[in-house]
Amino acid sequence: MKLISALIATIALSCLPAWAAVAEPQPDACDVPASFIESEIDLSHATDEMKDKHRLDITVLGTGSSALAGPEGVRFAYPARLEEALKQQLPGSEIKVTAHVQPKQTTANMLGGLDKILAEDKPKLVVWQAGTADALNGVEVEDFRTSLDTGIDKIQAAGADVILMNMQYSPRTASMLDVSVYADVMRRVAQQRTVLLFDRLAIMQYWNDAGTFDLYAATKKYDMARRVHECIGRVLASQIINAAHLDAVRMQTTR
Repeated sequence: MKLISALIATIALSCLPAWAAVAEPQPDACDVPASFIESEIDLSHATDEMKDKHRLDITVLGTGSSALAGPEGVRFAYPARLEEALKQQLPGSEIKVTAHVQPKQTTANMLGGLDKILAEDKPKLVVWQAGTADALNGVEVEDFRTSLDTGIDKIQAAGADVILMNMQYSPRTASMLDVSVYADVMRRVAQQRTVLLFDRLAIMQYWNDAGTFDLYAATKKYDMARRVHECIGRVLASQIINAAHLDAVRMQTTR
């Protein structure tokens, strides 16, 4: 239990102080290779809602790494930054992102409240961040896969598209916790179920290797968490716009 507590404390950027001064990243600082956000998978429900109602309702299901600490943490965490990025890029559209964050919950645990969330939010897109708590708790890989499949079934039955989001990249904990097996499962499930994967693990490793963020030293830089969440929100918005063909929808609705 001590090891798990220590890993949780170091792996999540959400543990960084949220009250520190923040230097907002420039747009190009959030750039990633196109291969990270390109996909042949369409977000058809999101497209239809934008065409019919000029709005998009998104639900984010996440654990601790989907949140930031402090009284203003919600405003600076990636779900809120996603909403803001979509509003900026889709002017005239009503965008609502509702986040349900359950710290330390495994994927199986998160299924317990999923039906209620779907019934209340009525989303057309669900971003499901999973895997970290499963890795920390040593959940059996097949059980993890089954939970993902069950959740996707529920979300699709509710008439929503799915984006799976994997875990954060943390060079500080890579030697203590191997998340690659769980990341591979998420990748395979996404392929088999024809749903999108937001590869947060690879994106953050790219930023670290490119020198955009020094994630090894992240816990010593108070503004790091907010800056990373800002960029995650922007890149996720780009993936959604691409997969839902929202540039074309925007052109039609602004004529």
